[in-house]
Amino acid sequence: MDHQSMQHAQTDATLLARLFTEARSQNGWLDQPVPPELLQHVHELARMGPTSMNCSPLRILYLTSQEAKERLRPALAAGNVDKMMTCPVVAIFATDFEFAEHLPFLFPHTDGKGFFERNTHLVADTAFRNATLQAAYYMLAARAVGLDCGPISGFNAAAVDGIFFAGTQTKSNFICGIGHGDPSKLFPRHPRFAFDEVCTVL
Repeated sequence: MDHQSMQHAQTDATLLARLFTEARSQNGWLDQPVPPELLQHVHELARMGPTSMNCSPLRILYLTSQEAKERLRPALAAGNVDKMMTCPVVAIFATDFEFAEHLPFLFPHTDGKGFFERNTHLVADTAFRNATLQAAYYMLAARAVGLDCGPISGFNAAAVDGIFFAGTQTKSNFICGIGHGDPSKLFPRHPRFAFDEVCTVL
């Protein structure tokens, strides 16, 4: 293997470790800020991930001030309060169920908006599936630029929607802390399934 190939392999190994093998869901945070420019950079990367008909239904509300985080506090499960209150950035990953309104811009070569108006039974699944997919892209993009993530499901979604999305067709999906994780707060990594346990090749 030549020098350039070795460098490429090392870069790949470093990136894969950052994205997967050494990445962890964080339980605590170092006191290090996350500049807005870095969040914008994450967006520029993550927005390129594919969605059905380019529908892009993910909406993100970033809570960065203590005042904004305090609004979230009543909706959090007790075990997640400190984790979110001390996090530099709390991202509420939400789904816009009116995503089709934007399809004339996002998918201009065909009448995607009309398609969903004629097939309203497809809206909810399409929105939720693709917003969740986009949120996964965002977490990987955040990890790729050196940030850590701590996604949680322990919150009252109806309360979050009432606090932050009242009067809209945007609904919370899950919440994710973003920042620089405190390694002393990590638990041992839990087991994962092996390929043969969950995968079938036909």
